[in-house]
Amino acid sequence: MPIDITLQVKLALEESALEDALEEYDEITVSEMVKQVLDKAVALESIDTNVVDGPNSLEEYDKRN
Repeated sequence: MPIDITLQVKLALEESALEDALEEYDEITVSEMVKQVLDKAVALESIDTNVVDGPNSLEEYDKRN
């Protein structure tokens, strides 16, 4: 039986690292990138991510700069 766990995670990273990661993975969103990292680290039944503050895509990142 799956166990639900709700987390709030705050990430801080250099602007260039975020831009490079979003470009490298075919303009993946931040929420999808977090899903991929967590799913590879632990076999998850399901995962839902939501960006509350900050850019979620390369386009949103570019609009801030």
